[in-house]
Amino acid sequence: MKAVILVGGQGTRLRPLTCNIPKPMIPLVNQPFIEHMLENLRDQGVTEAILAVQYLAERFRESLGDGSRLGLKVHIIEEPEPRGTAGAVKNVAHMLDGPTYVFNGDVMTDLDLRAMYRFHQEKHSKLTIALTPVEDPTAFGLVETNDEGRVQRFLEKPRPEDVTTNMINAGTYIMEPELLRYAPANQFYMFERGLFPTVLEQGEPVFGYPSDAYWTDIGKPQTYIDVHHDILMNKVRYSFRGREIADRVWAEGDVNVDSSAQLHGPIVLGAGVSIGPEAQITGPAVLGAGCQIGARAHLQHVVLWEGAVVGEDAQLDSCVVGRGSRVSAKARLSDGAIIGDNCEIGPENQLAHGIRIWPGTVLGEKSVTF
Repeated sequence: MKAVILVGGQGTRLRPLTCNIPKPMIPLVNQPFIEHMLENLRDQGVTEAILAVQYLAERFRESLGDGSRLGLKVHIIEEPEPRGTAGAVKNVAHMLDGPTYVFNGDVMTDLDLRAMYRFHQEKHSKLTIALTPVEDPTAFGLVETNDEGRVQRFLEKPRPEDVTTNMINAGTYIMEPELLRYAPANQFYMFERGLFPTVLEQGEPVFGYPSDAYWTDIGKPQTYIDVHHDILMNKVRYSFRGREIADRVWAEGDVNVDSSAQLHGPIVLGAGVSIGPEAQITGPAVLGAGCQIGARAHLQHVVLWEGAVVGEDAQLDSCVVGRGSRVSAKARLSDGAIIGDNCEIGPENQLAHGIRIWPGTVLGEKSVTF
């Protein structure tokens, strides 16, 4: 079976982390998220995946190649201009020859795809939409269904008084390619406000597949931090790399941890990580390959990308530090602070309240208290 993964967005909500890398390729527990998606599809019976790409397409080609390394066939199809969700699938319609999975490229889920496909077949559905319950559906697209699961209405981002269900579109679909005849060619066209309502109006059988599987959008800074926590706390099925070297502490290769350092898992350490004397790391936490942690530094609930350096006596809490960035002695980062790639955060800066520092920024000593 084939799958189309929509990876054309520029990841603006997740910047500065996506300034140099496409959103689906950001590391999740030290593995590009798109690799996890593809391995999950492979394990659930998908043999061929088509990536609809628009932003930084070459990065996908360099990393994934033809997919053979991951055990399935991968096609990377670059759009000439942004086509929208339905337009992107229409653009690859000539490659589809049967029921096809379609995924938003920023959704983390452990949905049982085989069970969803059985549902699709049993209902003789032309379009099946995975549904998930949320507490506040006003920021999402509601999908109203009858008792048999057949979709009755779509309602995008409803007002509170218009909410009739808490089941929302979860960004995973099974589609019969014949439905793409309703989508205009070579145009920007969306599923939510275009193709889906049109298909419903035409009387095509459209069903919602309700599920309580794990689901989150990794495309925002706080949810990117949160999904790391959920993975390490076993709230979602996810296999990460590494061997357990201490209680709930995993290392992906050789690491150098000073005997006086204190590590309280769950923690994942990339290859070549070095942790200095009396440093303290409290999980959930992920340190990428080659990270260096100075003496007496305190880290908790952090995500550090490859090659990040943290100076002595620095304090980091609930933040992300990008690839190759340096956080100097006695600096403090907390409360959702996001540091882009190759930054220099000088001594005794204090960064909090979701502040975002763009790649290559240099902050001198004590220059920012936020």
